[in-house]
Amino acid sequence: MNTRQRQAAKLHMAKRPALRVAPSMPLTSMPHISMANPACVPGSGQSCEHALVDRALNTVLYDYENRVSARFGAIVDTLKAILAIQYTPDFVSRAQALAAQNLGYSLPESKLTQTWITGLDMRWLHAYCVLRSFKFCVDQALVDKALWLPYEAIDGQFLRDCGFHTVNITPCADGRLQGLLPFVFRMAPGPEITVRAYAGSLFDIESDMTDWAHSEILRLSGGLPKGAESGNYLKIAVYHFSSASPKHQGCAAHGSNDEQACEAALQRLDALRTAIDSTYGRGAAPDTLLIGLDTDLDAIRIHTPDATGRIDADRFIDASAVYRETNGIDPHAARAALHRAVTARAEGAMSAGMQTLVERLLEANLSQIEYVIQHHAGRYAELGHDEHFICVGDAPTKVHIRNMYYFAHLATVEEGTADLDVGIKIFTGLNLAHGLAIPVLVHFSHDSNVPGGRDRAVLRCRRVKAAIEERYAGLAAHGQLHCQMAVSDRNGTELCCFIEEPPAHAAHGPSAGHRP
Repeated sequence: MNTRQRQAAKLHMAKRPALRVAPSMPLTSMPHISMANPACVPGSGQSCEHALVDRALNTVLYDYENRVSARFGAIVDTLKAILAIQYTPDFVSRAQALAAQNLGYSLPESKLTQTWITGLDMRWLHAYCVLRSFKFCVDQALVDKALWLPYEAIDGQFLRDCGFHTVNITPCADGRLQGLLPFVFRMAPGPEITVRAYAGSLFDIESDMTDWAHSEILRLSGGLPKGAESGNYLKIAVYHFSSASPKHQGCAAHGSNDEQACEAALQRLDALRTAIDSTYGRGAAPDTLLIGLDTDLDAIRIHTPDATGRIDADRFIDASAVYRETNGIDPHAARAALHRAVTARAEGAMSAGMQTLVERLLEANLSQIEYVIQHHAGRYAELGHDEHFICVGDAPTKVHIRNMYYFAHLATVEEGTADLDVGIKIFTGLNLAHGLAIPVLVHFSHDSNVPGGRDRAVLRCRRVKAAIEERYAGLAAHGQLHCQMAVSDRNGTELCCFIEEPPAHAAHGPSAGHRP
């Protein structure tokens, strides 16, 4: 039974004790799934304590993961407690006290004051609390990030030392990749790093060309940090797969076909290089890197480019194999073995900076492999989707946790129809099938340096929200779809600020600029 099923069962049990939700088959009973981590199995005659693992960072990341998870885990128990007192004389004040104490925020009073007539709308309240808890996580992001940021193995200065002034990363929009930077890559978020997810890692080539041109203008005009003047732009595409259930828990955008997911990402990288060379002159193309992620283990495979930048889908080095083959030896010998392995995989020498980055990414990922071994029994219990909500528009960038939300990158609903439909299908199983509504966060970013930027972002939110509710009118009419709008400032302190509904719908959302 996944997290969403457990939450739904709790809410239904509170109202209808006789209701039973059939548990899903335990992973250990599925004959095609092995729970063992291929890198190391504790108790098999070896110790899963690699010499290159940063256990201090693993400790603080585990604390961060638990702290964020607890903010969502408290929702059901809090709503059950509120449900139990809904007919008491001082219900509103008691309910708000429970929410403030357990969740860290208040609930819309309009949803609490008329309960004696219609009862509590638990479906609405649950969806609201999911999105409001995410907002709370965003507000706490600086405090949370301060705990693990100083430990990260890769930062902006290291990237510049490798010869890269900007790193643009496109992972798949699947929620299992949302811990990519701090967990999987052990990379510190910063202004030189952009993460923009697309379904199936199929990024928009024209949009990426614009991003590349913007970075090059900054580099030539002296707008980048010192040391970036002679660097290059690096584009990384990250596809994903499931080693335990390859035909069912791989990338949905590619029908869980691992070869197709890899080839499609590689084709996009090649097309980007060709487009920039054709437009701006041969040699202008950015460096590229292709990385695969086993979402069961958080282990990466890096497809090493050759001296010309060419990447072969069949040529890669697997971090799980590196962990297994170098476990039990001293750090110096382990790094030497890793260096030999990377060199052997490259057909023709990579640039020195690229080789240094590849080796650092592999070494950093050893810590995440051990993290999953130590804290998740070698393989995540939830192999597939277990997101809390759907995010539409621009992805918020401050919360870095696996399976936080399913993301549909779009400017208009028409262009994102396929991704939205996939998200609704996923949440039909996660939420609707268990009595819960689908929470949707419509979120767009703006630049406070651009006059009128915020107003245009708000208008875009309202247009997209209205289009979503029109497309899924049946769900909206039955209270099975809960949309909340929010905007963020790319260059300021406004982060995921909730937006007031139009007057005709004022009773359905929080007030403008709602903050904790």
